[in-house]
Amino acid sequence: MTLIIGLLVGYVLGNNNYPYQMQEMHDEMMDNSHALEEHDEEIISSDGAMQHAMEEMMLDFRGKTGEEYEKAFLKGMIVHHIGAIEMAEQLLEETDRPELVKMANDIITVQNKEVDIMKAWLDQWYN
Repeated sequence: MTLIIGLLVGYVLGNNNYPYQMQEMHDEMMDNSHALEEHDEEIISSDGAMQHAMEEMMLDFRGKTGEEYEKAFLKGMIVHHIGAIEMAEQLLEETDRPELVKMANDIITVQNKEVDIMKAWLDQWYN
């Protein structure tokens, strides 16, 4: 997951083709991804469902190049983000821990913004 985020951020930053909000989104994503890096292997290996989902998503990219790959990537990331939003919404129904409530709300806010950006890119670049 960190690799995927890094590729997206690298592409955007490398092309200097992003609005000010993208810098904010980049900073938030990088802060979150660095916090997870230490635990990624443990989390992925302990949760077979997560590993399976990641493998399925990567299969969608097989054989695609250029714009086909870009569209598949953006569509896959939108689905991935919507899944994270749904998980965070469920967490809000199940927990009273302030730290988890804050995290869930942050996920919902940030990931909704990212979904909107990626949908706009799909529309702007490929429609």
